[in-house]
Amino acid sequence: MTKPKPQTVAEYIAGFPPDVRAVLKKIRLAIRKAAPDATESISYGIPTFKMQGPVVYFAAFKSHVSLYPMTGPIREKFRKELVGYKGGKGTIQFPLDEPIPLALIARLVKFKVKEHTKNTKA
Repeated sequence: MTKPKPQTVAEYIAGFPPDVRAVLKKIRLAIRKAAPDATESISYGIPTFKMQGPVVYFAAFKSHVSLYPMTGPIREKFRKELVGYKGGKGTIQFPLDEPIPLALIARLVKFKVKEHTKNTKA
C-alpha cells in the first residue's frame, strides 16, 4: 500500500523522522519570517511558498534538504556564501549532517521575494 501524498506542509513534515522534522520546521519558520506575505501549499509533492506564483520550494531527502529558489541570479549573488553546497541553477542542497544555515536561507528567500515582487509589478 502506498503512502498518501501530503496535502499540507504540516503533513509533509510529519512524514519524516523526528530529527529531519526538526530541521524542516526550522526551515519553514525561516521562510515564513523572510516571506510573511507568502502562502503555503504543496506543489509537485513538496512544500511551496507562493506570492502570485511560486517563490521557493523545499524538500527533504535521505542525506540533505534542498531549497529551490528557482533562479540563476541567486547562485551568482550569493556565490561566496554557497561555496561548498551542491546544487544547480535552481536548487541548493544543505547536508543534514551539518548545521543548516537558516540565516542564509532567510537572506536567499528575502532576495527571491524582492526579485519576485519586482517581476510581478513589471
